[in-house]
Amino acid sequence: MAVADRLQSRARARPRLVTAVLSAVGYLLVVVAFTDVVPLPTISDDAVILLGDAIAVVNACALASILVGVSFIRNDDVERHRTAMLAAFTLILLFLALYLTKVGGGFEKEIEATGLVWGAYIAMLAVHVVLSAVSVPVVLHAVVLGLTHTPAELRETAHARVGRIAVVAWGVSLFLGLVTYVMLNHVYGWHPRGAALLLVAAPRAAGLPGLDRISDVVPDLGKPRN
Repeated sequence: MAVADRLQSRARARPRLVTAVLSAVGYLLVVVAFTDVVPLPTISDDAVILLGDAIAVVNACALASILVGVSFIRNDDVERHRTAMLAAFTLILLFLALYLTKVGGGFEKEIEATGLVWGAYIAMLAVHVVLSAVSVPVVLHAVVLGLTHTPAELRETAHARVGRIAVVAWGVSLFLGLVTYVMLNHVYGWHPRGAALLLVAAPRAAGLPGLDRISDVVPDLGKPRN
């Protein structure tokens, strides 16, 4: 308990430093997942698809928690607001764990769409990614302040202002992530890209017999699922 009290005291005294350190750790984890700096366990293609669905469910629950939390604070229900926002933050940590597992150990998907639909999808996906990155420090700062100050003390901090920015960036990012998930998985369909394509491209690059389709290895992979 004494150790926890000391950590809370230090975080309370230097919330910006704590936010910066936690943000750096989060960004580092994502970089590790997209590179070979730290090899991550390979997962099956079925697991990649399952994790994609699970991530969508987690994000939908996180978005719902954020909206509920906003409703609570507008009614000056601080305790329920705190509970809802901490629930949303916990769900985002779960999302991060699932996402790193999926990206680091599996393949990525490419939407089966062209023209304006493809452009709209890419634009929404880009905004989603940018807002996800931007929201990390503001969300963490709001959480650090909320966990280290009493409700009365928070009124003297930047928690409300930072929280409003966090809610907008975080909420829009989650919403666009869900829209692109539905487009990719349940409307237009997809085909694999990234690591999985090595199964097709690598043998040919080496002058060896290759596979014509990734589905030769993973039957039905890439077919739209309802």
